Amino acid sequence: MAEIAGTGRAEGRLSGQAYVGTHRARSHSREAAERTRRRSILAGLTSPARVGEGARTVTRRRATWVDAYRRRAVAGDLVVSVLTGVVTGLLAFPGWSLTRTAVAAVVMPVLWVGALALGHGYEGRYVGTAPEEYRAVVRTACYLVAAAGLVSYGLKLDVPRAIPLVAAPMLVVLGLTARRVLRGDLGRRRRSGTDTQATVIIGNARSVAPMIAEIQRAPEQGLHVVAACVSGLDLSGDVPSEVNGVPVFGYPEEAMSAVDLFDAEVVAVSSDPDLHGPELRRLAWSLEEREVDLVVSAGLLGVAGPRLSIRPTAGMPLLHVERPVMSGARRVLKVAMERLLTALLLLAALPVGLTIALAIRLDSPGPILFRQNRVGARGETFSMLKFRTMCVDAEERLAALQRDAGNDVMFKMKDDPRVTRVGRLLRRYSLDELPQLLNVLAGQMSLVGPRPALQREVDAYEPDAVRRLRVRPGLTGLWQVSGRSNLSWDESLRLDLWYVDNWSMVLDLQILFRTARAVLRGTGAY
Repeated sequence: MAEIAGTGRAEGRLSGQAYVGTHRARSHSREAAERTRRRSILAGLTSPARVGEGARTVTRRRATWVDAYRRRAVAGDLVVSVLTGVVTGLLAFPGWSLTRTAVAAVVMPVLWVGALALGHGYEGRYVGTAPEEYRAVVRTACYLVAAAGLVSYGLKLDVPRAIPLVAAPMLVVLGLTARRVLRGDLGRRRRSGTDTQATVIIGNARSVAPMIAEIQRAPEQGLHVVAACVSGLDLSGDVPSEVNGVPVFGYPEEAMSAVDLFDAEVVAVSSDPDLHGPELRRLAWSLEEREVDLVVSAGLLGVAGPRLSIRPTAGMPLLHVERPVMSGARRVLKVAMERLLTALLLLAALPVGLTIALAIRLDSPGPILFRQNRVGARGETFSMLKFRTMCVDAEERLAALQRDAGNDVMFKMKDDPRVTRVGRLLRRYSLDELPQLLNVLAGQMSLVGPRPALQREVDAYEPDAVRRLRVRPGLTGLWQVSGRSNLSWDESLRLDLWYVDNWSMVLDLQILFRTARAVLRGTGAY
């Protein structure tokens, strides 16, 4: 360890693989390595000589893209607030002069950007990943309305009602839209390999691989794993050179050397029985000197942030996990909102539905609607409606077809010969599912939820998959906006289970907005 810490920056330019080759050439016995590891896990790893140049390089790189994103966010918020100030001034005070309107257009940006800064709307740790950016926009708009009410009441000012009624909705809608555009652009750059944070993973051999896989599955989150420091390896034989394509640097006690060598910006800790308490605290101290972020996995996959909170008990920060909630008042609110929205959608889609019905009738013989028994909440079956997209003997011809690879439970075929000409167009843009709005009105389905399953699919479920039947199936869902039929069964199941465990009204609204884009693209629909 001392040998590693004493290497200069010249050695630091060696690649991770070259280092691994050198590391594997060592002839330590397993027992000696384990004794050394137990004595010195993350102790004495702070090397001031190594901190300087590496920390400055990381800080400069991180400041480059974070500051650029923050500048774009401030610019977008300024545009939003100026536009809001002008519109609010014109509507609230129609008789105002151009000068007063200009003053309103200047005051509003100062209040909006200043309040957002105080409400953590520009913090680097939330950039492009956490929903805190969106929450900050909504919170700040509410705070400004409340502050305006208090000031007008305290000073006995006659503030027109048009100000909160116009300004708050505009700030929220335009502010969220601006952030969505910024995050979308950042996500595209991160998927192309830029604006990412070099990350070193520390943990046990059994937990590191799943953590790396989860990070690699979501490149838009901005973490790029460059090295892994893994415990539980047998140094008496060959040490694995990589895990999921990531070079294995060594043991966790060599983490700071890996941070310096790879100029890491983030250290992510997975489950490791040897890495807790004092050891984890020393790691945090060492990273603090290098200005490197530390993130610790709770080992809970599929649990969203709103369900997690810290409960301090006897000086220990315990992670409290809320139970999934889709009952009581929240369920009633979901059903009421969905029924209202569904009724409006049915009225708006009536002309489109009549046109589709006529096209189906002219294209091929058979009924316009297709009915099929599906399994709903708690295993109850119902008759699901769709516009017919296949020939009338589609079920009889099913046995002679071969499913596409990648999904062992749901039958999917990209070039299904049973699909009609009109049906192919309807499936591409999910127009065949419009009659399912009637199922939503009948209480058999929801607008958002897991995909409605066939009985034969349910019969093939493993125990974990049965949990997706706890809620009503949906007309759309995470599977619809994340790849549709291109997803494998494991990916579809993972998304459905995540939705069941982390449902919220905000999540439903996000999925509904994303559904429109997925449908217009037509990707993964066949």
